[in-house]
Amino acid sequence: MEKVDLRSCDLASLKAYMEQLGEKSFRAGQLYGWLHQKMAADYDEMGNIPKSLKEKLAKTAVLTTLKVKTMQESKIDGTRKYLFELADGNLIESVWMKYKHGNSVCISSQVGCKMNCSFCASAIGGWVRNLTPAEMLEQIYRISKDTKERVSNVVVMGTGEPLDNYDNLVQFIKMLSDEEGLHISQRSITVSTCGIVPKMKQLAQEKLQITLALSLHASNQEDRSDLMPIAKTYEIHEVIEACRYYFEKTGRRVSFEYSLIRGKNDTKEDALALSKLLKGLNCHVNLIPINPVRERSYVEPDMSHVLEFKNNLEKYMINVTIRRELGRDIDGACGQLRKGYLKKS
Repeated sequence: MEKVDLRSCDLASLKAYMEQLGEKSFRAGQLYGWLHQKMAADYDEMGNIPKSLKEKLAKTAVLTTLKVKTMQESKIDGTRKYLFELADGNLIESVWMKYKHGNSVCISSQVGCKMNCSFCASAIGGWVRNLTPAEMLEQIYRISKDTKERVSNVVVMGTGEPLDNYDNLVQFIKMLSDEEGLHISQRSITVSTCGIVPKMKQLAQEKLQITLALSLHASNQEDRSDLMPIAKTYEIHEVIEACRYYFEKTGRRVSFEYSLIRGKNDTKEDALALSKLLKGLNCHVNLIPINPVRERSYVEPDMSHVLEFKNNLEKYMINVTIRRELGRDIDGACGQLRKGYLKKS
């Protein structure tokens, strides 16, 4: 008989499980509070849970708790990058970032990645498996415990393609925003995708209040196909239409991630083409000077060129910001810390 993944259970599932164990239903609420408000790492922390119930849980359930394998802290800005070990020995990474408006955590949704975008370290070594809702929540819980600070914003933009782990992602979002848990507003949750069109439309129909961020990184189909294999399946205009559909269904402005690569997608002509592509769409463009990855040959443009690209977009009435660079001195790019650790091992 397969054991119950306790931390992946919502409150209704936990109540059904308590009933199955012959326990009173109020125990589910107590347990849920320990798991998702107090973020307990083991049963010993759960003061008001009777020993008899703890013994039943030990036999029939799994309490997912991530182990910090290593942590790097930036001397520049205090950003922390965590490498977590899962119960099966796999490794994932997460990032804690401090902003004036609050603390943000960027989490992974998969072990490895299938998408193989040419500028990203996440797919080096391939895809292993999806993360459970518990494993996604735990990244936030362990970081909260370690920093002793509240997390106010969550970004699902680490290793993996979130929409390739769709059901677990949606369960994670609902539990993270649940008032019986950490109760992080859905408006403070961002999910990034490389553009799996059917899943983008399905997510729109969930009527969640999260922000959808599309990894765009090019202004035309040819360049996007060179950078991102997924573009060969879902053509650029098809992906933009899915973004329009998301806004129509949810009323939530879409964000576009655009990594600037010197000589590849950073010209004045690219800015014009990008503005035409996004014309009439309620959106925001996040410009990201490419974070160099040793295995890739791309080079970031200098800041004056980045500012020029931003100014050109603004001339065409596009809402745009330059992402503040954090953690550059600590393997800041997605997948770098995990890849480096595996290489040493």
